[in-house]
Amino acid sequence: MLTSSDRKAKIWSVIRVSGGNFLEMYDFMVFGYYASAIGKAFFPSSSEFASLMLSLMTFGVGFLMRPLGAIVLGAYTDHHGRRAGLVLTLSLMSVGILSIACMPGYDTIGLLAPLLVVVGRLLQGFSAGMELGGVSVYLSEIATPGHKGFYVSWQSGSQQLAVMFAALLGVVLNSILTPGKMALWGWRVPLLIGCSIIPCLLMLRRSLKETDEFLARKRRPSTSEILRSLAIHWRVVFIGTMMVTMTTVTFYFITAYTPTFGAAVLHLKNTDSLIVTLCVGASNLLWLPVMGALSDRVGRRPLLVGCTILALLTAYPAILWLVAAASFSRLLVLELWLSFLYGSYNGAMIAYLTEIMPANIRTTGFSLAYSLATAIFGGFTPAISTYLIHVTNNRAIPGLWLSFAAMCGVVAAILSKPYREIQETETAVA
Repeated sequence: MLTSSDRKAKIWSVIRVSGGNFLEMYDFMVFGYYASAIGKAFFPSSSEFASLMLSLMTFGVGFLMRPLGAIVLGAYTDHHGRRAGLVLTLSLMSVGILSIACMPGYDTIGLLAPLLVVVGRLLQGFSAGMELGGVSVYLSEIATPGHKGFYVSWQSGSQQLAVMFAALLGVVLNSILTPGKMALWGWRVPLLIGCSIIPCLLMLRRSLKETDEFLARKRRPSTSEILRSLAIHWRVVFIGTMMVTMTTVTFYFITAYTPTFGAAVLHLKNTDSLIVTLCVGASNLLWLPVMGALSDRVGRRPLLVGCTILALLTAYPAILWLVAAASFSRLLVLELWLSFLYGSYNGAMIAYLTEIMPANIRTTGFSLAYSLATAIFGGFTPAISTYLIHVTNNRAIPGLWLSFAAMCGVVAAILSKPYREIQETETAVA
């Protein structure tokens, strides 16, 4: 039974470890929200579609570095400790954010501007490759017995706070600045605000304590041993990648892509799309801990299977319904439904993924699975959706992309059962 002081210490640990995760997602959301303005600033073109696509591809290219960051920084964390890895990733992430926020535009420094922006995105992606895994593993290892799903759900919960904050800030800026000023310099304001909270987050994360589970280990594997173990357990990493595909595609569709989808495809006002995104963040924040706690009681796999089947059956018909008579209210209803599916699935999935990974590569394996899914599928969801609509002239086609992600989740949930049983047996023996 936890004492009052122990409970407060746990809460502060969750806040400290999740703060950097907030910053990472906040910056990614800001880039997605202002993709059009960023495209014009760094990738000028006579074609508005080409400019937007270059910006969205730059948004996606950061995800390509995630698998490398997952392996390099994940191995560092599995050897040196959870705290050391989390401090390192936040430091690297901060450099990437500063480089983009303060970068002069194409009109000032020419081709150097887009090149340096891409480098900044690559550095952010490299650090983010381990961030989600590091935070999730840390929370799973400090969780009280029987509450792992609830604790780990706050990894994603902190992301939703970032989504809400970025969207709310966007609503405020769009209400006080003209579209011309937003395109010229207003999009930099959210990035600079993100930079201003970096010192506080670094101080909080440096005060973290190492997890008792990691300290209790008699032996810490070397980098070469971690890499060999990763190769041996490639099947569970592959299953984890398919499992995360459902999460990452749905998440980036209902958050980062929503402002672009609402304005460029549905021709709604920018403010409407940002308000919808704000509501989605609040909805996600509600469902994640609720369903994480529910998964502690009823099990992870019933939620994983149920949510993916619902997504598979409803994603495309729901978006068809939206585009048939696009409006603020219809976009809100669609996004809240997808938010329910995402929050319910992810609330169980994150904890489940920490449970099926072998303990000696828990951070590396988790991070690699998450990063591969994001790099191959999720991170490019805005660009893929934009391209598919362009070539098919079907505004509902992103629904099929969501259906594909749901199919990956269904198959992964089914295939993962033996690996969960293996880890439960090894934990019992230990």
